[in-house]
Formats: sequence, C-alpha cells, structure tokens
Amino acid sequence: MSQQITPFESIRRTNPAGNEFWSSRDFAKVLDYADYRNFQSVIESARTACFNSGQRMDDHFVEVTDMIKVGKGARRPAKTVMMSRYACYLVIQNADPSKEIVAQGQTYFAIQTRRQELSDAEIEEQRRLAIRSELRAHNSQLADAAKDAGVIEPRDYAIFQNHGYMGLYGGLGAKDIHRRKGLQKNEQILDHMGSTELAANLFRATQAEEKLRREKITGKDKANKAHRDVGAKVRQTIKELGGTMPEELPTVESVKKLETKARKALKKPKP
Repeated sequence: MSQQITPFESIRRTNPAGNEFWSSRDFAKVLDYADYRNFQSVIESARTACFNSGQRMDDHFVEVTDMIKVGKGARRPAKTVMMSRYACYLVIQNADPSKEIVAQGQTYFAIQTRRQELSDAEIEEQRRLAIRSELRAHNSQLADAAKDAGVIEPRDYAIFQNHGYMGLYGGLGAKDIHRRKGLQKNEQILDHMGSTELAANLFRATQAEEKLRREKITGKDKANKAHRDVGAKVRQTIKELGGTMPEELPTVESVKKLETKARKALKKPKP
C-alpha cells in the first residue's frame, strides 16, 4: 500500500520534536465512525491491549484538549487522544472488522509496525556489536590494572571477575548467571547479553579499572572487594533510575552470529 495514497498516512501529524502521531478524532473519521462516542470503546480496548503487552500506555496514548470543527466553521475544545503508530495498530485491531477501511488499516499498520520492529532490531544489533567490542578492550585494560594490584594467576583473576559480577548481579556469580541464562558449557555470558546489560557491564569494568588505578589498590582481597563494590554501586544506580536488574534482562542470540553477519556484509560486492 503506497504511503502517498493511504488515508492513514494523510492524517499523520508530527510534533515540534519530529515525533509522529495520529489524532483519535481524525482516525475515527477515516474509519467511518459517525459517532465518536462509539470509537472511544475501541480506544479503551486498545489501551487494555497495550497494558497487557507490557508497554507504558502514556508512551502511546496521550489525552489532550484539541480544537475541533463544528457547524458553520466554528470550533470548540474537545478531548482527543494523540496516538503513536503502535497505538494505531492496536486500535485498528479492535475496530469493526466488517468495515473495508478497517481491513485496509490492519494491513497497513501491520506492515508499518513490522518495518519499525525490523529497524529497532537492526539498531539493537549495532549497539550490541559496538558495546561488546568496547567491553573486550576494557576487560583487557581491567586485567592489566588487576595484575598491577597483585591479581596475577588466571584462577585469581577469575575470582576477581566473579566479585564484579556478584556486586552487579545481587550476589550471583558467573556460574549462576550462566545457569540462569540457560547457556551451554562453551557459551560466554557476555556474548548473550543485550545492549542494556552489556552497557552495565562496560560501566562496571571501566569504573573498576579506574578505582584500582586511582586508589593504587594492592592485594588480591582488596582488589576483589573494590570490584564487588563497583558492581554493587552500578546496580544501585540502575535501581535508583528504575531500570531492570541485569539478571532479569533477557538472554539473546550470540553476538558472534552478528559479527559473522557483519563480516559477510562487508565482503558482499556493491551493486
């Protein structure tokens, strides 16, 4: 369906920040609801679906007072809902399916929502690739700082790393996290983290390195404590910001698959 001719695209608006939205009153007219009151029940059903999907309703349904046209060119204030593209998708799924325009809208918003999902997925992939690469570099720098502090043997460094995880993951060590994520024995936990979880671990690694060097910490026990303290502080910050605790974040496919896909894309000849 062409964006130039679809009635749904023709009523799309953009706010000063460049964000797109649709007016529920414009939407009701396009869907051929003669009485707006009948359309309000559709919006309520869409709100319920939004809530049940775990989305913040305020991100998708914003009630405002808008000026609408009445008889002889006059205008009056009326309650209107400004809806995101996702909200429109939910609304169209709850509208009267016997209307031909509703069937067209279901196709249009299903396609558009899927395109947005693909776009978001591609952005997430790029974030994961970038942060995972940066984390590899910083883990190497953290290992050097730990070595300067007296953490020399591989077994001691594994214990040192475990303390950082325990601080960040509320007492869970590397083996606990590995088990919680349902990973195979040869799979690395960092490779199966989304960008948000990777970023938390990157912050832990960079700040632990800074603390070891800044405070000139020496001795394995002190280094372990410093790493755990940093992890706990990052966890506390996430909590204060209302974020999801890292152990509650989903397990995702290995970043190594994304790296392979990226390498293949670079080798692909340009048209």
